[in-house]
This record gives sequence, C-alpha cells and structure tokens, in this order.
Amino acid sequence: MMPARPSDPRTPRNPEAADVHTDPVQVREFFAARAADWETRYPDDSPAYQAAVTELGLRAGQTVLDAGCGTGRALPFLRTAVGPGGVVIGADLTPEMLAAAVAKGRDRDGALLLADAARLPVRDAALDAVFAAGLIGHLPDPGAALRELARVTRPGGRLALFHPIGRAALAARQGRTLTPDDLRAEPNLRPLLAASGWTLTAYTDTDSRFLAMASTKA
Repeated sequence: MMPARPSDPRTPRNPEAADVHTDPVQVREFFAARAADWETRYPDDSPAYQAAVTELGLRAGQTVLDAGCGTGRALPFLRTAVGPGGVVIGADLTPEMLAAAVAKGRDRDGALLLADAARLPVRDAALDAVFAAGLIGHLPDPGAALRELARVTRPGGRLALFHPIGRAALAARQGRTLTPDDLRAEPNLRPLLAASGWTLTAYTDTDSRFLAMASTKA
C-alpha cells in the first residue's frame, strides 16, 4: 500500500467529526464490531442500492470501484451493470467487513481489496466510475479522499456518493441535529467536489435516500 500523504491544510475537515467516527482506527473498530450482523440491521436497503447503481449509468465492459464497500451489498448490482467482461473492485478499510462480503459470496462479483480510500493502490485513470455508499461521513480528510478518487478515475468518469436514507433521517437515526455545516449539504458539497477534481451533476436528498452524482473534469 502506498505511504500516507501529508494532509493539505487548505482541505476542509469533516465538520461531522464529533458525530461520526473519522479516525481510521476508530472506523475499523466500529465496523469490525458490527460486520457480522451489519445487513440484518438494515435489511431493506438493497433496492435503494440497486437504483443508485442504475443511475451511475455503467456500461458493459467498464471498470468500477466500490469505495468503502463494506459487506459488498452493491457488488452484485455493479457486476450486473458492467457484465462479465467488466471489472468490479470493492475496497474497504475493515478486514471484518471484507470477510463478511466473502461469507455472502460477493467475492464472486468483484475483487476485494483491503485499502484506504484516500490511498488506493490503483493506477491513474484506471476507473470508469466510483460508487461510494456511506463513505464520506467517515473520512478524516474528505478533500484528500475525493482527490484520490478523482486520480484513479478517467477524465469524464463518474462518482456516486450514496446513502439509503437522506441527511435529515440519518441525523435523526444517529441522535444528532442536522446543522448548516453538514458536509453533504449541497452548498458545502459542491465546492468541495470542485476543489477535488469533480463537478457535481445531480443532487438528491430526501427521506428515502441521498445521492450526489459527479463527474471528473475532462
């Protein structure tokens, strides 16, 4: 794995850090303890994942990364979208989550990679698209990670930042108040993406889902 890069002091830090785990060690510990029964906690999310993957607009033969793939819930839908000739990669920081993905047979849908989304062992412009479910709220340096995702995505490639429930519903679930500095609020997310090599192309935030679509600058 590539060595850690120094943080850019100009990059905005995650303003939700008090409400979610953003330290890599804490992230691993949090998800490791929940990996075995993660999907039983949220059993009805698969249709929302499938719909979000559909909106990513993948074509047969393309290469896609599921960044922060967890138990691999999106991998079967990504595999269907790119077909047998495409490449699907699932990357996650937590070994237990990847083990749960293997236990569910999702390693048959994509190659599983133990890696930090901010330091990917992937060559420049290797991907056609990135799918990231629930990732951005757990990043200590969102700008750095988004720049890394832009690095590994070809010009004109696509990014889907997804969550199966919207910002307000998620805040209520976590027992916190939704504030104007929420990272995923459109006025905050748009300039963050722009500074990281992406252009926000679509934004949806309802009780039933959050989906921000972006493309790399050609």
